[in-house]
Amino acid sequence: MLGIALEPSDVAGRMVEGWDAAVADDEMTFSTEADEMAMKKQSVDLVAAYLAHVPEDELAPKAVEVTMKVRMVDPFTGEDLGIPLLGVVDLILPVDDAPVIIDFKTSGRSAPPHEIMHEVQLSCYAYLFRQSTGQKESELEIRSLVKTKKPKIEFHEYPARREDHMRRLFALIREYLDALDSGKFNYRPGWGCSMCDYRDGHCRNWAG
Repeated sequence: MLGIALEPSDVAGRMVEGWDAAVADDEMTFSTEADEMAMKKQSVDLVAAYLAHVPEDELAPKAVEVTMKVRMVDPFTGEDLGIPLLGVVDLILPVDDAPVIIDFKTSGRSAPPHEIMHEVQLSCYAYLFRQSTGQKESELEIRSLVKTKKPKIEFHEYPARREDHMRRLFALIREYLDALDSGKFNYRPGWGCSMCDYRDGHCRNWAG
């Protein structure tokens, strides 16, 4: 963003220099020093692979890790749902007057680019961007850093959000809000259950 060109080795060096501070800030712990060294090497290798994969002519970012917060107002009915939508967009690239919205992910294996897996998140990003800037995205993209023995980088492109995407997004959010208001909680197990204090109690006892 500052127009300063860095070699991959410079980026790796800065990562290593800032490693201890990042570990402390995130309160990370490692079983052994060897585990930490392996994680550090994997992180450097993933970033090096990513930098090698990015097209040389890619434009300088318009924004990086930008926080956006807007009111949720149904664009079709004008109804204010009474809650804000908060999100952090990883990367926005300028492409004429219709920027590209990009999200980064890491995974242990390659995943098929099924749009439905990311639809809600991508639609939320598009809504945040449009409401915050008054612009419409040209497309959205998922950039995955795959933590295989030899790091693998995958870019998956998705079209700009259409009317049907937004209708589904607001129908889904309204359904959850209505369920919360009525005390009926939708049972939707997923990866987030590992961090939830209610996974073995109230949620499992829910019967509809």
